[in-house]
Amino acid sequence: MTAETLEGRRPSAARTRVLVTAARLFYREGVHTVGIDRIIAEAEVAKATFYKHFPSKDDLVRAYVTAESSRQRAAVATVDTGSSREKLMAIFAFMCEFGAGPTYRGCPFVNTAAEYPDPDHPVRQAIAEHRRWTRDLYRDLLADDGHPDAERTADILLLLRDGLVVGFDLDDPATTRAAVQEALARVLAA
Repeated sequence: MTAETLEGRRPSAARTRVLVTAARLFYREGVHTVGIDRIIAEAEVAKATFYKHFPSKDDLVRAYVTAESSRQRAAVATVDTGSSREKLMAIFAFMCEFGAGPTYRGCPFVNTAAEYPDPDHPVRQAIAEHRRWTRDLYRDLLADDGHPDAERTADILLLLRDGLVVGFDLDDPATTRAAVQEALARVLAA
């Protein structure tokens, strides 16, 4: 995770350390199992410094979700392929590759959403914003490729993505990868 601008300012080194530490721990162990005191200790910041940047743990979790969304958006922006269809296929191929890796612990958005069941909670709102962005990305790529029903197909691809991020934790990665490739080919052929 890189330092991101916040309200036009570069965040402090302490804020960045807290966010990087929290992201690592939240992704590896879950949001509710990791306490503030542990994050403060591992980030090597004072408690007052922590609370200056994050008045509550929920503020930190929301910042984690927002930073992860920014990181994923930046990663997608670097995908340089010949066509929109190829970019869409490359995005899913990357997810398959990452999901098969030894550090994969599921989708940070799905994992965090499971710990925040209230859809009106600010953390869930940040997750919903990322999902809207993802769905809109799929829709825009499909439309640019000339797909006849980009809106509905974007919904299908979002569900495929959801199944993919869960499937890698539960099933053989090679089997999941093959199923994703087949499903993507069928959806794109419509």
